Amino acid sequence: GICICPGSSRSLEGPKVTEDHIFPDADAAMEEPAPPVFIRKLRKAAVGTSCDIRLRVSVAGYPKPSLAWYHNDEPLPPSEAQDSGGLWIRDCRMSDAGLYTCAATNELGEASCSAVLAIMDLGEGNHKQLKLSLNRKTFSFHSISKP
Repeated sequence: GICICPGSSRSLEGPKVTEDHIFPDADAAMEEPAPPVFIRKLRKAAVGTSCDIRLRVSVAGYPKPSLAWYHNDEPLPPSEAQDSGGLWIRDCRMSDAGLYTCAATNELGEASCSAVLAIMDLGEGNHKQLKLSLNRKTFSFHSISKP
C-alpha cells in the first residue's frame, strides 16, 4: 500500500501511536511447541519524507518467537520502535528507503519475510521524486505535474 503524508508531520501534534487489538496471550492457545510462522507478512509500502510509517507483522509460534529487523541486510539495533507487531520508522528520510526484513526465531526454527519501502520526496512545487534503494543500488523515478 501507499501512505502519503502531505505537508510536514510537524503540523500533527500529539501521539502518533495507534493501539493494536491484542488478544489475551494468543500463545497460550498453542499447547504444542511450534516453529515461527508469519501470519501477516511485511508488505511493500511508500511514504513521504518527514512522515511516520509502521511496518506490520504478525508471528505465531511456541515458545514465543523473538524478532530481529534488518535494513538492506544490515541488522537494526533493538529499540523502542520495535515490538511484536512491527517496526515504527519515524520522520522518514530518503536514507530509510530500501529492503526491510523481519526474522522470527525460537528454539524450533526461524522464518523471515521482506518488503521494499519507498520514500517520496514531496518537496515544494510540481516536481516530485520517488526514490528507492535496494541492495545498495538506487533507482529514481521523476514525475512532473502539468499545470
